[in-house]
Amino acid sequence: MIYFFSFFIVHYLLFTAFKMQHRAKKRFGQNFLVDTNIIHRIVNSINPQAGEHLIEIGPGLGAMTRPLLETVAKMDVIELDRDLIPQLESNCADAGQLRVHSCDVLKFDFAELVAQRASDTKIRIVGNLPYNISTAVLFHCLRYRHLIQDMHFMLQKEVVERIVAGPEQHATYGRLSVMMQTWFDVSPLFSVSAQCFRPVPKVESAILRLKPGSHWQDQILDPAAYEELVKRAFAQRRKTLKNNLKTLCDSDRLVAAGIAPSQRAEELAVADFVRLHSRLVETRT
Repeated sequence: MIYFFSFFIVHYLLFTAFKMQHRAKKRFGQNFLVDTNIIHRIVNSINPQAGEHLIEIGPGLGAMTRPLLETVAKMDVIELDRDLIPQLESNCADAGQLRVHSCDVLKFDFAELVAQRASDTKIRIVGNLPYNISTAVLFHCLRYRHLIQDMHFMLQKEVVERIVAGPEQHATYGRLSVMMQTWFDVSPLFSVSAQCFRPVPKVESAILRLKPGSHWQDQILDPAAYEELVKRAFAQRRKTLKNNLKTLCDSDRLVAAGIAPSQRAEELAVADFVRLHSRLVETRT
C-alpha cells in the first residue's frame, strides 16, 4: 500500500515538474526517468531496508529518491546541477531526511562521508549515471570498494554489455570488463527502453548490480600495480602483450605465467591477469 501511494506521488511530482517545463541540460547528460513502472522495478531490485546508508548519484527530480528515502528514512544524494536541488528537496520534503551534496561526483570523497556517519554500516550506492561520465564514475567508485555493500546503476546498455563481457567477446571485452569483474560480482538485471526517459535519449539503458566479493582479492597484493598492468595491456588493442607490456615484463615472465607473448589482452580471462600480476609481484621481491 505504501509503495502504491508513493509511486502515485512520484508520478504526480514528475508530471508537475515537466509541466513547469524543466529543461534537461545537455552538458550534464540529463535524461529523467519518468516511467513509474520501471522506477518501481528498480526500487524493488535495490530492496532498500530501514537504517541502511544509501547514496544516490544524480537524483535529478527525485523519481527514485523519494521511494528509497521513505524506506531508509535518511539518505545522501550527490547532485551537480544546483538548479535542480530546490525542486528535488521539495519533492522529497515529507519522505525523510535528505542530505544533498552539490558537487561533482568524480571529486566526492565517499570515505569522508562514511567517517562522518561514524557507523560500521557499509554504503549502498545507486544512480542513473550520465552516459558521458559513466565509466569515470565506475572507476571512481572502485577506489572505495572496501566501504561498499553493493551498487545499482542505470547505464547505457552498451556499457553494461562491456562490463559483463568475457574474452570470447572481443569487440566489447576490455579494461572496464577486467577491472569490474576483478573486484565485483557483476549482474545485469534488466533493460530499460529509451521511451522511459524525458527527453528521450538515442540509446537504450540497462540496470546493473555490482557487489564487492572478489574471488581474486587475496591474490592481488598490489592493487595499483594490477590496475596499471591491465591498463597497459589494453593500451593498444591491436598490439601483442609482448609489445604493450614490454616496460613491465619480458617474454619469459609471460611464458612463466602461462601466457603466450603473441597473445593480445582481449584473449586473456580475468584469471590470467591475476596470475600474471602474482608472478610479477613475486619476481620483484
